[in-house]
Amino acid sequence: MSVRSAATLLQTIPSSRRRIALPLRRLRPGLVSWLQVAPLALILLVLFALPTLLFLVVSFFDYDRTGIYPAFMLDNCRELLTTPTTLRVYLSSLKFAAIVRAITLFLGFDISYFLVFHIRSATLRAVLFLLCAIPFWTSGIIRTIAWIPFLGRNGAFNQLLMGLHITTKPLEFLLFSDFAVIITYVHLFTLLMIGPIANSLSKIDPALMEAARDSGASRWQTMVNVVIPLSKTGIALGSILVFTQVMGDYFVVKQMSGGQSASIVSALSTEIQAMQYPPAAANAMILVIFVAILVAGMMRVVDVRKELVK
Repeated sequence: MSVRSAATLLQTIPSSRRRIALPLRRLRPGLVSWLQVAPLALILLVLFALPTLLFLVVSFFDYDRTGIYPAFMLDNCRELLTTPTTLRVYLSSLKFAAIVRAITLFLGFDISYFLVFHIRSATLRAVLFLLCAIPFWTSGIIRTIAWIPFLGRNGAFNQLLMGLHITTKPLEFLLFSDFAVIITYVHLFTLLMIGPIANSLSKIDPALMEAARDSGASRWQTMVNVVIPLSKTGIALGSILVFTQVMGDYFVVKQMSGGQSASIVSALSTEIQAMQYPPAAANAMILVIFVAILVAGMMRVVDVRKELVK
């Protein structure tokens, strides 16, 4: 068909249908990508970036008992960084985070390994995963408070120990102590370690483990040289989730330590209740920077982005 005949045929098509016959104009790939990410970017901008910027600005303000005053002063940050109390609070939170991360990593890896490599039935595996997730169906506050009657002086656990004649008097360290805080954290956050590790383990080809055993490797050597290196992305991601949750917690430390332990967020809450908003904002910014540095260090060791794009 010649160009002139094609033009004549196009003129015979009604204008309403002619628009449909013409090819649609496609958007540039770069513009499409920006349109796809725009809703999430807007949410992060409004709910995260702007409040963080507000905290940063207020952290430099001056204040007294009657209000806060716009200024640019470094006294709030300087006092926080040079006060021994701040160092003790950060070390306390870091201690809880390190201990809970180690325990949840041990439990989460063992449970994930069992579910992925020892449970052959996909249905049974799904049921067991569901049982692990059931505690998350209730509020974390309820799950925290539930430990109080269990670990108390006259609680179920002490009664069981005395009933079995393991001890003659109630154990005092079970409740309102660092032990109670760690036990509660492990109960709350172990699932956050199970999920990423199980996801990484499920991507390991069992033939690799069989090849390692056929080559004469022991179970421990196979675990160290094959399984753990291939699951390190899930380990890192689970560690980040647990670490950030512990560092940002307030309720568990307050309830389960009986006021004997402190956390960064509990100190921040005390400043807010005293209407010391600039020091509270400075404390919040220091916490964000501190956690961001630690998470960035973990991500330099293991590229967590690989886990997110698979």
